[in-house]
Amino acid sequence: MALYSYKAIDSNGKSVKGMQDAANLIDLEMRLKRGGIDLISGKEEESSASFGASKVKRIDLITFFFNLGQLSRAGVPLLECLGDLRDTMEEAKFREIIASMVESIENGKKLSQAMAENPNAFDKITINLTKAGEDSGRLVEVFEHLTESLKWQDEMASQTKNMMIYPLFVGTIVLAITFFLMIYLVPQLVGFIKGMGGELPIQTRMLLATSNFFVNFWYVILLAPPVLIGAYKVALISNPKLQYHVDNLKLNIWPTGPILRKIILARFANTFAMMYSSGITILDCIANSRDLVDNQVIAQSLQNVMKEIEAGKNLTQSFQQTGIFPPLVVRMLKVGEATGQLDQALLNVSYFYDRDVKDSIKKVQVMIEPMMTVILGALLGWVMLSVLSPIYDIIGKVQL
Repeated sequence: MALYSYKAIDSNGKSVKGMQDAANLIDLEMRLKRGGIDLISGKEEESSASFGASKVKRIDLITFFFNLGQLSRAGVPLLECLGDLRDTMEEAKFREIIASMVESIENGKKLSQAMAENPNAFDKITINLTKAGEDSGRLVEVFEHLTESLKWQDEMASQTKNMMIYPLFVGTIVLAITFFLMIYLVPQLVGFIKGMGGELPIQTRMLLATSNFFVNFWYVILLAPPVLIGAYKVALISNPKLQYHVDNLKLNIWPTGPILRKIILARFANTFAMMYSSGITILDCIANSRDLVDNQVIAQSLQNVMKEIEAGKNLTQSFQQTGIFPPLVVRMLKVGEATGQLDQALLNVSYFYDRDVKDSIKKVQVMIEPMMTVILGALLGWVMLSVLSPIYDIIGKVQL
């Protein structure tokens, strides 16, 4: 099945342009004919790659669910909504996915079933939420929930990137300056330093040894990171249990670990609240959220929560037993469970972590700048001290 762009004439003689999936031009003409449109010309759209080869961008999903929610709320039938989105979506890969969904629905499948046929566009949680919306008749609310959730996830991802960009940028500059000093500047001074005679101070000998290492083994320094990363990936493949320890280290290493934990738990709470408010059972909410956290330590804790609930404990006791949430959050869950507003309590948890993450990122960024300045200052100070010390020693001997 391919995607065709076409020009046609409707029953009123008006020119129509659009996109439609079809096996060939004859099939395209028949499909349009069933819709009361006469084909004038059609052209198969070129696809740079199979749409199943890569994930759909989050921004495209936000646009898709936002427009789908708005059109559905206005009373536009689902097939017409999808047809409009198929014709207006800029991303060719996503247009193909929507076209295949239109065909599946025309063949009698539900929207959630059509989504399930495209796992690279719609994850398990999105499919389950859509199915719950179909069963409860609250599909428009689900579309709005998904839109808000995707926007929130996009904001969290942006905050995480901002946290990492600055230290990477400054670290790259420090590394570049180090290479410049050790490979170019210090070797220029070696002859001058050695020509002064006398015994060289310890810091000067250390500087010369470091410079010689950089000059003679610069390729080792450059190749070490990719080699270590490759070895790490091979170790994970050969020993899958290692991933648990790596994930545990990620959660505990300072200063990024606590922030990462908050980001994961905020996403979990937000997703849990969205699914629970859509009518999905608590155990299914936890099971689906567990697959989303992408951290084996948190995932194992959520698995333990499911076991505690199955054993007869309530949600608050189960989360308290695992220790993944702080007491304040557990108390919020307890109030939500007691009042029958668990989804609202979970949204409050998400808001609590979201605000905490923003504050933590700002604090880390404020700390990183002076730390990098101190490191760069110490490096330059070491070079200056190592070069100037022998000169001061000689001047002192001459004066004597």
